[in-house]
Amino acid sequence: MCLLLGATGVGKTLLLKRLQKLSVRDGTTDLGEPPVTLPTVGTNLTDLTLKRKRVTVRELGGCMGPIWPSYYTDCSSVIFMVDSANTTQMSSSCIQLLSVLSAEPLHTAPVLVIFNKRDLPCTMSLVEMMSLFRMDDIIASATQPITTLELSARSGQGLQEVLGWLDSTLTD
Repeated sequence: MCLLLGATGVGKTLLLKRLQKLSVRDGTTDLGEPPVTLPTVGTNLTDLTLKRKRVTVRELGGCMGPIWPSYYTDCSSVIFMVDSANTTQMSSSCIQLLSVLSAEPLHTAPVLVIFNKRDLPCTMSLVEMMSLFRMDDIIASATQPITTLELSARSGQGLQEVLGWLDSTLTD
């Protein structure tokens, strides 16, 4: 199981809906209009069909941050989302990420850090985000493999890379 984590409002639910549509599509590249989403209170389970097999993604609402650790033991990989347009949320997102990375049950779980909302005009660049989060230092000191990606769940830019990462992290 893959955990999808991040603060409230970063786009986790939209990402899951878009990935689900991509994973079952019939060869078309049109995602259509973004579906309406509401903040997740609790958890959402979504099955995605990838090239090699199916994976279940468990989205945990941002408001559930204090109890995220109770879900770590059943986890084989983590997607951590950051809203790259919300500068007031950056420091708390960085602290949450560090907490996730330091959790004992996740020491070997591959982690994908997604900087979402690249389609908005006020978004920080990937270089700025990586610098602000000190991702080079985090990656160098982490015990697990970490991948970073910039995307827009709204427009669909970067979604194929997420599916590719999920497929590559699956263990047979």
